[in-house]
Amino acid sequence: MPTKFIFLILPHVHILDLAGADQAIHEAIGFNADFEIEYCSIGKNIVTTSGLPFAPLKHYSTMQISNGDFLMIPGCAYSYLTSKEFQQNKELFEWIKIQYNKGIHLCGICMGTFVLAESGLLNYKFCTTHFKKTSELQKLYPKIKVQENILFTYEDNIYTSAGIAAGIDMTLHIIEKLKGSHFAHLVARELVVYNRRNGNSTQESEFLKFRNHIHSGIHKVQDFIIDNLSNKTNLADLAEIANMSERNLTRVFRKETGITVNEFVTSIRIAKATELLKNPDLSKIEVANKMGLQSEKHLLRILKTK
Repeated sequence: MPTKFIFLILPHVHILDLAGADQAIHEAIGFNADFEIEYCSIGKNIVTTSGLPFAPLKHYSTMQISNGDFLMIPGCAYSYLTSKEFQQNKELFEWIKIQYNKGIHLCGICMGTFVLAESGLLNYKFCTTHFKKTSELQKLYPKIKVQENILFTYEDNIYTSAGIAAGIDMTLHIIEKLKGSHFAHLVARELVVYNRRNGNSTQESEFLKFRNHIHSGIHKVQDFIIDNLSNKTNLADLAEIANMSERNLTRVFRKETGITVNEFVTSIRIAKATELLKNPDLSKIEVANKMGLQSEKHLLRILKTK
């Protein structure tokens, strides 16, 4: 069965909180991920904070969600989240708790963390939200552990993220957990989000590191290297792809990425080999061949540089 991503769209939703995560999942589907997207709400006449109306959506209580699916809760206006209308909606919070107890992953995007906090599911757990509202979140819900200066958190099947861009980072992280690093790279590349960060921004997938630049020629070279690891590629071929001389490619590549072309190739080989070696059906020599290496010994030598 496909993994479902159910977006719970509340009144006065911030459209980019919804659109960023939604687009990342949509692009993953475009790369043949076995995902489905559905939308639900609490009633009719839902509009965004900017006044954009939604067509009637399914009521959340009618949604069919299974263990392993994801309930995505984009942020909405703070004025709504602190209103009696919201806080007295006990049926909604009870429904969210039921989904959690069924094994559904809960994801609060930006101010969506307030919804999870109101449900009581964040008590004694780490979480985060938009940096302008972390103090308010902690004050309203003193039992939760609000984290400052972090992109997203994960604890006990619950994700929470900071602002709009962090919601995309969180979604890419989820995609990577489900489909692997290279797949997440493809999605990030399609979104032109090359520098995907993890929750505390201290580690990055090798497929997505060294991409925090806007030089289209160098991006093309990096994409070609990643997509053609099993083939022998020389500097002349890469220079042609970048539409520059070999000397200029060497200079510009290092300037834009901070490493040499060979260092980039090695880092990608290590990342891909590490991923493939988790497959018990592949021998070390088969993995080496897929990396464009001629022997198991060469593969092991490269892995030692990790």
